[in-house]
Amino acid sequence: MRALLLTVFLAFPLLTCAGSANSSVPATVDKVLVVKSERALHLMQRGKVVKSYRVSLGKKPGAKEYEGDQRTPEGLYWINWRKHSDNFNLSMHISYPNEKDVQRSQESGLPPGGMIMLHGTPNDEEYPEWFFSTLDWTEGCIALTNPDMQEVWESVKDGTLIEIRP
Repeated sequence: MRALLLTVFLAFPLLTCAGSANSSVPATVDKVLVVKSERALHLMQRGKVVKSYRVSLGKKPGAKEYEGDQRTPEGLYWINWRKHSDNFNLSMHISYPNEKDVQRSQESGLPPGGMIMLHGTPNDEEYPEWFFSTLDWTEGCIALTNPDMQEVWESVKDGTLIEIRP
């Protein structure tokens, strides 16, 4: 009996580590990559995709040019803060506009806008959650289902690089 208990005691750390290795949520994410043409958000670790999600984007195609254009920006940004949102459950702020966006804004004379978020879907009695994931419906943000957003929330720390590609 002692031998069995000793074996279980010594094997327990190995079993718990093996279980966490198979987790659906990556332990560390060093980059978030959004590929708009794929409607995909990829969590990256050391240059490799560790998990992917379907996303919804701004209502209009193309790169964001000015405030209110309903487009999702393209470029390099940071996840710089987060909050619980009354409208969209969990949300993480994307550091738009970057220097290039500000320069374009100054050249065009139009404000660049802001408050671009990575967020979940609304709790709406009229429309089920799956409805939102079938179309581009945001004002320029990047939206995931609420369960997917929960995983991203837990995996992505503030200060993580987010690249948004066409």
